[in-house]
Amino acid sequence: MKTITIKVKRLHSKAMLPAYMSPHAAGMDLYACPDGEVVVKPGCRTIVPTGIALAIPVGYEGQVRPRSGLALHHGVTLVNTPGTIDADYRGELGIIIINHGDEDFVVSPGDRIAQLVIAPVHRAVLETVEELDETDRNEGGFGHTGF
Repeated sequence: MKTITIKVKRLHSKAMLPAYMSPHAAGMDLYACPDGEVVVKPGCRTIVPTGIALAIPVGYEGQVRPRSGLALHHGVTLVNTPGTIDADYRGELGIIIINHGDEDFVVSPGDRIAQLVIAPVHRAVLETVEELDETDRNEGGFGHTGF
C-alpha cells in the first residue's frame, strides 16, 4: 500500500487528528471540534468545524465522505458527497451535515462525523469533436437498464 505525507495544523487546542480505525481502512475518521454541542433538527443542515487544516500534496485531493453508521442509525449524512478538498486549500475543514432523521441529532466535540479519503487526481484535457464514438448504451441513463 502506498503512503504519502500530509501536513496537519491544529487550529484549536482540542482538535483531534484524523485517524484510520482499522489496518485496511480506506478513510480516516474526521472528528467534530465545535465550541459546544451542536443540535441539528430534522430536515436541517449545518457546518461542523473539525479544528484542523491540511496541506494535501499536489496531485491528490481529499474526499470527505459520510459515515455509514450515522446514516443507518440516525439518518445523518453529508449534503455534498463526496466533498472535495483541493491541494491548494489551507483553511479549516468544515463538514456540512444534514439530518434526514426524525429526531434532533446532537454533535459533541470529539464525535466522529465523516471520513477522509486521499485520492490521486488526474487533470483532463478536453478535445472538441463533431461526433462521439457510439456504444450499446449511447444516451441511455437514469435507470434505463432497470430498477
